[in-house]
Amino acid sequence: MPPAAAGAGGQAPTQVDLLDFARRAAADCELIASLPLDPEGRTWVRLEGPGGSEAWLIGWPPGSGTGWHDHADSVGAFVTAAGELKEYSLAARLPTDGWKTLELTEDVDRERRLSAGQGRAFGHHHVHEVLKESPDRHAISVHAYYPPLPRIRRYSRTGPVLRLEQVERPVDWQ
Repeated sequence: MPPAAAGAGGQAPTQVDLLDFARRAAADCELIASLPLDPEGRTWVRLEGPGGSEAWLIGWPPGSGTGWHDHADSVGAFVTAAGELKEYSLAARLPTDGWKTLELTEDVDRERRLSAGQGRAFGHHHVHEVLKESPDRHAISVHAYYPPLPRIRRYSRTGPVLRLEQVERPVDWQ
């Protein structure tokens, strides 16, 4: 895939720019076919995103998922290129730091299914989990974040209680 352009006017890429990039990459059949797939775990390849963003092509075997997490101070977007993914998210702004356990209010849960060609953009501190629930073939998706991920916070969830479990830095996943 050729290098991606920066956002409009050379500015930092916006959520719209990231979603447009993810859509174009997800429609690139040669790129999608180039991803090695593992029957046991997720696979990924780093891509050159627009305007210095971080982008990933990710393969999801049946039954895989991310667990609850956020992308800290980055905005992002993702598009399903093949198969179907399910996203659970919270329609609530959480405190950014200084907490370990939080009781969520009612009606904050959101759920969406994203089939091939469908995607979404999200803002700072978006808490979600992405799953490949169906038991058959892999799904493939394209994700982009700006600024490049400074950290990912991982959570556990029991009913309405969300608990911060771990903070990962780029050296943990690159």
